[in-house]
Amino acid sequence: MIDHTGENRGVVSIAEARKIAYDAGLDLVEIAPNASPPVCKVLDMGKYLFEKNKKDRLARKSQTKIEMKEIRLRPKTNEHHRGFKVKNARGWLQKGIKVKVTIRFRGREVTYPEIALEDLKEIAEELKDVSIIETAPSMEGRAMNLILAPSKENEKKAAAEKKQKKNIKQAEKTEKKQIAEAK
Repeated sequence: MIDHTGENRGVVSIAEARKIAYDAGLDLVEIAPNASPPVCKVLDMGKYLFEKNKKDRLARKSQTKIEMKEIRLRPKTNEHHRGFKVKNARGWLQKGIKVKVTIRFRGREVTYPEIALEDLKEIAEELKDVSIIETAPSMEGRAMNLILAPSKENEKKAAAEKKQKKNIKQAEKTEKKQIAEAK
């Protein structure tokens, strides 16, 4: 058993452990029930849960979320429409976001997958300066997909820009605090 000061009391009977927790005005919590003997700790359960939730939120916040945008085309999509879709994809790739290019087939179009394959190769060629091919063109049902990931240099630029924006926001916050304190 571990008491509220963090001191290891060793093996203690359940009644004695409850008495120690009651005297301290705290809860007796079983930390490791599968250990031999089971490990219990005297602590404030409300505070413990609050701290645990806080750590979990911080862990989720610091995780990197992989974003993926999608552009959808058809084999008969003309050059103009494909051009602005590729332009959007270029912007996303420069921001460090993955792009999924999907060409959907309708009706008898599915009998000519080489048209879609050619379109996907052209798109990959147009974006090769800002991206790398993560997954090669592949058929999935009535659609052909290609996934493009930002190139390494692009990711570094995007991360640097994101960090710079964060620093600017933090500087603005501190400036507002200073102004409020001065008043």
